[in-house]
Parts: sequence; structure tokens; C-alpha cells
Amino acid sequence: MTQALPLSTRVLVIGAGAMGSGIAHVAARAGHTVYLYDMSAEAVARGRAGIEKDLRFLVSKAKLSEADCAATLERVLPVTNLTDARDAGLAIEAIVERLDVKQALFKQLEEALPADAILATNTSSLSITAMAAPLARPQNVAGLHFFNPAPRMALVEIVAGLATDPAIADTLYATAKAWGKVPVHAKSTPGFIVNRVARPYYAEALRVLGEQAASPATLDALLRDGARFPMGPFELMDMIGHDVNFAVTRSVYDAYFGDKRFTPSLIQQDLVLAGRLGRKSGQGFYAYGDAAAKPQPDVLPTQPAPTEVIVEGELGPAKALIPRLEAAGIPVERQYGDGQLRIGNAVLALSDGRPATIRAAAEETPNLVLFDLAFDYATTPRLAVAKADQCSDDAFDAAVSVLQAAGIAVSQLDDVAGLIALRTVVMLANEGADAVTQGVASAADVDAAMQNGTNYPKGPLAWAQHIGFARVVLVLENLGAHYGEERYRLSPWLRRQAAAV
Repeated sequence: MTQALPLSTRVLVIGAGAMGSGIAHVAARAGHTVYLYDMSAEAVARGRAGIEKDLRFLVSKAKLSEADCAATLERVLPVTNLTDARDAGLAIEAIVERLDVKQALFKQLEEALPADAILATNTSSLSITAMAAPLARPQNVAGLHFFNPAPRMALVEIVAGLATDPAIADTLYATAKAWGKVPVHAKSTPGFIVNRVARPYYAEALRVLGEQAASPATLDALLRDGARFPMGPFELMDMIGHDVNFAVTRSVYDAYFGDKRFTPSLIQQDLVLAGRLGRKSGQGFYAYGDAAAKPQPDVLPTQPAPTEVIVEGELGPAKALIPRLEAAGIPVERQYGDGQLRIGNAVLALSDGRPATIRAAAEETPNLVLFDLAFDYATTPRLAVAKADQCSDDAFDAAVSVLQAAGIAVSQLDDVAGLIALRTVVMLANEGADAVTQGVASAADVDAAMQNGTNYPKGPLAWAQHIGFARVVLVLENLGAHYGEERYRLSPWLRRQAAAV
């Protein structure tokens, strides 16, 4: 079993900004002597002061002793000349995201450090293969991608280029784990794991917004409350900055030679062109500032509770709605059927990826109302619904009353395929599955990366398994048929999993 670098190994961190100083913090707390380098002594001083501030905060919260705080700080040694760190066994660069600049730095490091020193890059997007190509010892180069802020974010992507020695990648994996992180292995491909697999979280929300199905505040609330993502996509894009988020999407799209799966959004492009970059500019999808009112999600008015609900067949992932209704005192009758709820002449069913209007016509069920995916139907406080154009207002109200009787706030979307949570989750799973198919990462590492790098409530592939691979495949096939776009092509890995059940 590969061992972590011993604590006697000195670590050189190049770049004393927020990312570099955060990495230095992590390595020093783990027990390594850390050289913190930047081109200016002032930048190094600021970086070290930032580390001290973070450590003092931990002391104030009784999460670190004064002695450990002092010892950690003593292990952070400021340097302004790379030759002062010539005995470092691991160098981690966290400088500007330019390939030529990083290549030049690694050439310097090859000359200054021991021949067996590991050269690691914290790049989030550049090719490890290209970065290492000009070097005499490209096998010593690997990605060590921390997430910001490094002391608090658990995930570290260990990224191997074409020439990376597997033993180097394994050593970095063991070292990151010894530092208290959650490491995952990834192959050097555009976006690695997280920045690639996360693209549908933004893309599907932007697509639904573009179809005028609901407001950003409503869609954010549904994904946050119903699917339990930590932030809605629009508030998250506003926080990241639309210039940054749009640039990452463009970068991944271009790197994959225009793969339609990663097509950037015209809506987001317009925000960037208008200078509406989000929080940092005071305006994005939302307005910011003391006088700005926070938009509220649209919620349907409360309807009288139903006198009886008939459950026809099995509800699959939504089966927890039944005991929830019973606990609310709603009489529930069970009958054979296709997996739906009947309230008088109204039918309420979980979406299968088709718009309600199309499905109602195909199944000759005019009074059809579809509801969205929830992370946990036993506790979800909010759900989206969509009504077929053929559905009467009375039937719609009756269907909505069932969910409201279970204590769920209901938001209506226009009749968009796959609603919002369902299409988002299956597309995240589809992208994660393609990463597995292409050898970028294992299924376990995809799930670990998305949970620890983005705080998703469940890894996308584990989520697909929970929903049922066959159901996920059906939804993706229906989305593909509806839009007729390459964007919704089905990953071979998902199709294989569905067939193996």
C-alpha cells in the first residue's frame, strides 16, 4: 500500500494568495514544514497573516490549542527565492491559470529541487499532460486540485496526466488523505471531475428558465428545498460570478470540441455582456445591496383537502407520499394500476421526462398533473408540478390539494419536459456516468467528488441507483426524444446498469 509523504518532507507552495496560503495552512497543520513563496515579500506576508487569522479563529472556537496554533505558524517559512526551498520534496503551485506561465515555473522547479521531488499543480482546468510535456521528468508532475477555501473544503482531485507515474498519483492520494482530506483519482481531461460533472446543474436550470417555465427564485427554491442542493443554481451562479461560471462552461465546451452537452447559455452570456456578474457587481439574476428585496418563490394557493385518494400501483421513488398522506388523516385506497394517484377524475403522477401535455395525449388521460423528483418525499417541504394543457382547472386544483394535504408547498411550472429537479438529477448522473465510461474516474470517486466538492446531498450515480437506473434511462430517452438534441444522449454506462438489474 502506498504511503503518504513523511512529515519530514518539506513542502513548497508557490503563490501566497487565498488558494496558495490555504494549501500551506493545510500542509502545515498536518505537520510539514512549508515554504510559502511568492514574487513579492508583501504577498508572502499577507498570505502568512491570512493563515494566522484562520488559525486564531480555530483557537477562538476551541478547535485548536494555542500551542498547536503557534507550532503550525512556526512551520510556515516565508521565502522569496526558490533556491531557499531547494530541499522541498513536494512543490504545489497555485499561480495564475496560464499554461505557459506554469510550464516556465515547473522548468525552474526541476532545476532547483531534488530529482525525485513531486511537482503538483492546483489548476482547475489546464491539462496536466500539456503542463508536464516540456519537462525532463514529466512523470513527476500531477494535479493536486484543492477547492476553495482549502482548509475547510474536504475534496482534493488527484489528477494524472499521460506521463504521470502512477506511484506519484498514489503518493499524493495517500498524502491528501493523511492531511484530513477526501482525495479522488481523476484523469487529466477538461474539467476533471467536478467542473465537468457539475455543468448540468447550471445548464438545465438555464434551459428551463429559457423556456419561461418559472422564475429564478422559484427554480432555486425547488432545487434547494425539494432536491436538497445547498444552493439553487441561479443564486450559486450569482455568487461564483457569471464571468467566471460562463468562462468555465466555455472552456469545457471548447475543450470537448463543441460537444453539445456543454453548450453555453445565451442568457448567461447576456448577463456577462451587460456587466451583471452577480454579487460582486450588485446585479445578476438577483439584485444585491441594502435596498434590494429578496424575490420569493411562486407558490400555489391552498386548496381544500381531498376526501379520498386512490393509489394505483407502485409509486417508486415517491412511495413515501402515501404514509405522509395517511398521517395527515387523508383516506387512502390502494388499487392495481400504473403507479399514480387518482383524485376524482384527476391523475397525479411522477414525471417520466415527457411534458404533461404530450404524456396526457399518449395515455389518453386528459386531466394529468405531473410532479417533480424530491430528495426525500417523506420530508420534502416543496415540490413542482406541471399541468397538461388538456387538464381542467378543477382537476388541477384537486391534484394540487393532495400534495398540499401532505404539508408540501406546491409551485407550478409551465409544462416543461422533466420539470426541474428530475431533469437536473438525471443529467448530472448522465455526465457522471460518461466520466466513468471514459475512464476519467471511478463511479465511487465521481460520487465522492460531487458530494465533497460541491456539497451535493447525494452522489449523482448513487442517486441514479436510488431512483432506479431503468427510470433514469427512461427519463433521459424521453428528454432526448422531446428535444431531438445530442445534448441528451444517453451514457452507455447508465444503459448497461439498467440492463444489469
